[in-house]
Amino acid sequence: MRPLITTALIAAALSATSMTMAADRPSHPSEIQFSELNFTPPMASEYRHELSNGVPVFIAESHEFPLVTIRFSFKGGEYMVPTEKAGLGGLTGGLMRSGGSDSMSPEELDEEFDFLAANVSANIGGRTAGASINCLTTTLDEGFDLFMDMIRNPRFDEKRFEVQRGQVLESFESRNDAGIQIAIREMGFLMSGEDFFEARQPTRQSVESITIDDMKALHGKIFHPGNLMIAVTGDVNADEILAFLNEQMSDWEIGEISPDVPVPSKSYEPGVYYYEKDQPQVQVLIGHHGIKRDNPDAVDVEVMNQILGGSGFTSRITNTVRTQEGLAYSAGSIMRTKVEYPGIFMSYFFTKTATAALATRLVFGEIDKIQTEEATTEEIEIIQNSLIETFPRNFESKGAMMGLFMNDERTGRPADYWQTYRDKVRAVTASDVQEAALNYLHPDRAIIMVVGPIEGVKAGNADSEADANRIATMAEFFDGKSTVLPQRDPESLKPVDSE
Repeated sequence: MRPLITTALIAAALSATSMTMAADRPSHPSEIQFSELNFTPPMASEYRHELSNGVPVFIAESHEFPLVTIRFSFKGGEYMVPTEKAGLGGLTGGLMRSGGSDSMSPEELDEEFDFLAANVSANIGGRTAGASINCLTTTLDEGFDLFMDMIRNPRFDEKRFEVQRGQVLESFESRNDAGIQIAIREMGFLMSGEDFFEARQPTRQSVESITIDDMKALHGKIFHPGNLMIAVTGDVNADEILAFLNEQMSDWEIGEISPDVPVPSKSYEPGVYYYEKDQPQVQVLIGHHGIKRDNPDAVDVEVMNQILGGSGFTSRITNTVRTQEGLAYSAGSIMRTKVEYPGIFMSYFFTKTATAALATRLVFGEIDKIQTEEATTEEIEIIQNSLIETFPRNFESKGAMMGLFMNDERTGRPADYWQTYRDKVRAVTASDVQEAALNYLHPDRAIIMVVGPIEGVKAGNADSEADANRIATMAEFFDGKSTVLPQRDPESLKPVDSE
C-alpha cells in the first residue's frame, strides 16, 4: 500500500502547486510585471593596469573554470600595406599561426598546442592586428612560452605559405558569383577609391607578388610592445599575472609605433550605377557619407536610423518595402560610423527586377518622410527601450568587455561614454530625430548601386497592370542619368574590356 499512498501524496502536492501557480499567473502577457533592471556599467579604470614598459593591460578575474585567455591587440593593419601588395596583411596574420616558429616547424608547433589543449590564433585586420591564447591555467607557463615564440619569431614556412596563397587565389574564382558581394565591392570603389585600404581588394597579381620577406617586414612593423595592448580574463590573480607578463616581456624591444589610419581623399559622384548580372534577384544599395563616431549628434543619429531602417521589423523601410508592399525579404538601413573619418549611411534591399525602381522610390519616400514629419512618441520609445534594455549585452562577457576597453583606449573614446550613453538615449526627442535626419541624410548626394539585369531594372514595372501610382522606372532618379560599370575579371578586377 505504501507506493499507492506515496503516489497520492505527490499528486496532491503537485495539484496544490499548480493551483497556486494558476492563481499567480496573469490573464494576459501584457500584465506580466518585471523587476526593474539596475545595471551600472563598469569603468575601464577598474580593470586597467600597466606593465613596466608602458603596455596597458586590462584584467578581469573569473574563477568559475580553470581557464585563462590572453589577448594581444596591436596598432597596425592592412592600411600600412601598399596597393601593389594588397592582401599582405591577411596572409601574414594567417601564416603567423600556421607557419611555425624559428624553433619549431609548423607541425611541431601544432602538436605542442594540441597537446596542451591550447586554442591559439593570430590575425591582421584593416586597422589592428591581434593574437590570442586560451588554455588551462595549469599549462599557461608552457603554452605562453610557445605563444610568445610564435608572435616574436614566426617562421613563415614556405610550404604552408604556398598552400595558404593557393587557397586565396582559388577563392577569386567565385568573386563575381554573388550579387551582394559585387554590390558592396563596387560601392566601396565608388565611394573611397579602388586604392583605399578599406575598399581595395587583393588580386592575383598582388597576391603572387607577396614574398616571405614582405611578411617579415610587415610583422616587424606591427608586432612589438610599442603597438601593444593586452586583455586577460579567467582564472588568474591580477598581481601574479602582471608579474608574469612583465617577466615575459622584459627583453622585448619597443619598435616604432605604427602610423595613424589614413583618410580617404577621393570624392565621389552621386547618381545611379549599374553592374550587369543575369540573376532573378536584384541587389540595390543606396549610400552616402555618414558621420564620425564621436560626432556630438551620434546618439540622435543612431535613434533616427533605427526608426528609419536599422531596427528590423519595427523600422519604417522594412515595414514599407517588405511587410506592406511585399517587394523584398531583406530591406533596411545602416549608419556605420568611423573614428578617423565619416562612415557611411546605406539603405539596402533585394528584390525582383521589375520592382527595383518602385522599392527605390519607397526608400526615398521614407527618407523624405522622416525629414519632414516628426517621429511618433511610440516609435521613439520603442527604439529607446530597445537600446537601453540591450545595453548590458556590451558587458555580458568579460572577454568582450576587456576588448571594448582596449578599443576605447586605442581610439580615444571619452572615459564616461558608457556611463552617460543611456541618459543620452533617453533624452532624444522627436525634434532631435527630425533634425538628425535633415542634417545627416542626403538623398541628393547618394549613390544608387544596382546589380542585376540592367534593361529590366531600368524599365521597372511600366508594363505591369499595377495601379498608376505604383508604376515606377529608374528614369525618375537623378533625371534618368546613369552609369554602367564595366564587368570585372574576378582575378585581376580590371575591366574585362581592357584586358
